[in-house]
Amino acid sequence: MNLTSIEKFIDKQKVSFVCSVDDEKYPNVKAMLKPRKRVGLKEFYFSTNTSSMRVAQYKKNPKASIYFYRKGLIKYVGVMLKGKMEVLTDQETKNEIWRRGDTMFYKKGVTDPDYCVLKFTATSGRYYCDLKTENFDVE
Repeated sequence: MNLTSIEKFIDKQKVSFVCSVDDEKYPNVKAMLKPRKRVGLKEFYFSTNTSSMRVAQYKKNPKASIYFYRKGLIKYVGVMLKGKMEVLTDQETKNEIWRRGDTMFYKKGVTDPDYCVLKFTATSGRYYCDLKTENFDVE
């Protein structure tokens, strides 16, 4: 396993899965578009609605995980990262993550109060490929 190859793998995926913890301490998984920004394997940035259930869960309990996978005809590859999720509402971060087509979801544009950024900071991960798994730390 090579961390650089894991980064390249993640960049090729169109969908990611984010996991939060609800009030009853159960994991909640949601499919999302791939991260808008990635800094190594340490930081991942997603856009979402401030009013969403997921945002409320992360505010109460920031423990989170994200998952990426690809299923080929024979080969399955998966990467799970564990860490914490922050809800960012500062305008500078929102401007950086914003994309032109986002007005479809946030009618008031980049300053829409229902638009925020989720910042995931990884601490560790697990890689799966060819019936083998490896744990790794993220620094």
